[in-house]
Amino acid sequence: MTFLQLLLLSLALASSTAPAQTLKTAEDYNNRGLQRRSQGDVDGAIEDYSQAISLKAKPQTIATVYNNRANARLSKNDLDGAISDYSKAIELQPDDYENYYNRGAVLLSKNTLDQAIADFTKVIELAPRFSVAYNNRGNAHSAKGDLDAAISDYTKAITLNPRSSDALYNRGIALQGKGNLEGAFHDYSSALALSPDFYLAYINRAVVRQAKNDLDGAINDYTKALELKIDDAGIYYGRGIARQAKKDMEGAMADYSKAIQLNPTLAQAYANRAVIETLQNKQADADRDFENAFKLDPTLKPSYREFIEKRGRPSP
Repeated sequence: MTFLQLLLLSLALASSTAPAQTLKTAEDYNNRGLQRRSQGDVDGAIEDYSQAISLKAKPQTIATVYNNRANARLSKNDLDGAISDYSKAIELQPDDYENYYNRGAVLLSKNTLDQAIADFTKVIELAPRFSVAYNNRGNAHSAKGDLDAAISDYTKAITLNPRSSDALYNRGIALQGKGNLEGAFHDYSSALALSPDFYLAYINRAVVRQAKNDLDGAINDYTKALELKIDDAGIYYGRGIARQAKKDMEGAMADYSKAIQLNPTLAQAYANRAVIETLQNKQADADRDFENAFKLDPTLKPSYREFIEKRGRPSP
């Protein structure tokens, strides 16, 4: 055996007989929990955080551990467990805005809107220049249907951070909901100037353009969105509507067919394709598509009954 082989063997033996890491303090367990979490061992991390919480330590330290365990539980989609841990952290550190923000974000995802608004409001009291808290509180107001409050919050977020494409996009949605198409168009365009890959902004701007009868602009925006999100049935469906309105029946047919391929439950796409097939004298295809549409969504049937009867075909 060579010297190098002996050296490697001795190192291997030394490594195999080295004592395991001794964990004594809450900080020790918290640090190992962070390490385990970074390695993908979420359950092991939660065990370490729980052990840390059981030990005596400064309130600030335990609050940090609760926050870490909440984050780990959140990664396992344990929303209630995460909320409980963020609440414990808040009890120990009532002036730490990050825990209020984190809890508010989870409450928002659970659609617990009033409590989410309360948490984001507390964040704003503690950190008045934290623009994301205004944006998220705006989302909560919007989900409650209070678009004026939402617009006010989004505007404050944009004032604090003019480069927030999320806040601009969200304000655009709220303005669109209030019928302010020009304001919505401006916000979507501003969001896209900051984030050219923001495909949702292209979709919503396309809808605004359709409402303004700018069909070419709408088709262009849908096409841009598809370059970024090629497997979205809704985008093909939206572009199909715009193409149909422009009398581009072949293009509309292709888009409806693609939408149906991606989402076979999209009832309205079947119905719209059936209308075009009827106009093209493809009666068997039209009847089949109407049948599929009405089977998926019976509420569509009255809207098309007159159209079908005028062409001398019995309603499916």
